[in-house]
Amino acid sequence: MGNRLYRLLFGTLLLIALYFGLHQLIYFLVSLTVFEAVTNLRIPLLIARLRGVDNPDPDEGSLGINFHTRSSFEAERGWRLLVATMLAVSVFIFPGPLWFLPWFMGFAILGAGVSGVCPMFLALKWAGLR
Repeated sequence: MGNRLYRLLFGTLLLIALYFGLHQLIYFLVSLTVFEAVTNLRIPLLIARLRGVDNPDPDEGSLGINFHTRSSFEAERGWRLLVATMLAVSVFIFPGPLWFLPWFMGFAILGAGVSGVCPMFLALKWAGLR
């Protein structure tokens, strides 16, 4: 499982949770992304290690662009922190005024899973994250 398939599944689960009003699933997705970002025990990495692959493609999702890294913090971890923060704020803290944000995120993450191109991930790489 690569990051592309992870994003496809994450976006699908998020849209299902939003459509059916499953707040427990949204809590789970937020807590999963926070856990993965803090511990760096990401599901795609764990599955790759179980399959015997030591280092899956580190440039996956960067479109072959060589970004200048200014920080040792990984862009995948930053992506997960941003997703968890934006979901928690828009769904649990300000659900009225920001009702469109989780839907936008769900479709954007689903699109990133389908196409393999995530604009937020590319922006984090451009900002200097590893």
